[in-house]
Amino acid sequence: MRVILNQDVPNLGELGDVKDVAPGYARNFLFPRSFAYAFNKKTQGLFEKRQAEIEALKAAKRSASASLKEKLEAEEIVIGVPAGQNGKLYGAVTNASVYDELLKKGIEVDRKKIEVPGRSIKSVGSYKILVKLYDKEEATLRLLVQGQEVKAEERSADEPARPRRERRERRHEEEDDSPEAQMRNFLASQGLKPEDEPSQE
Repeated sequence: MRVILNQDVPNLGELGDVKDVAPGYARNFLFPRSFAYAFNKKTQGLFEKRQAEIEALKAAKRSASASLKEKLEAEEIVIGVPAGQNGKLYGAVTNASVYDELLKKGIEVDRKKIEVPGRSIKSVGSYKILVKLYDKEEATLRLLVQGQEVKAEERSADEPARPRRERRERRHEEEDDSPEAQMRNFLASQGLKPEDEPSQE
């Protein structure tokens, strides 16, 4: 089914674009929300009258995109992540990580348009992040992933020791609370030794 878009629709097109879509998609999603109208002579005439308005909106988007590209390419994002001595991260840097860092700098972009190499970064180093902007415009953002090796090593060194201590303490407590220990304590309080214990017969 051929439709004409009444506003920008992600992954489909912009205001005024004519697109071929599945009939069900048009009837169940686009038409009820007024995202698009069926393409015919009447709707085509309506959008031709709005042509100047549509072109002005596109020009404004191109200008904003050029400004954002300049801002992004002037930035370098630095993200610190716990890592081992070999440079492998205890975790990963994703587009969400980059998005959060950009927000801290007052730069807001669509998170889905941030492309991280391999979808996630798992080693320290310098990377180039692609950010898709308006139309076919793209910006290249510099990213430096730094490892926090000292904290990672201290944590890994401490972790094995604690469970062993806890197990020893638990074992010691369990021995002290055992029935045998309680019987020995009782006999000792009566002035008897274990071999003096009365017969059960």
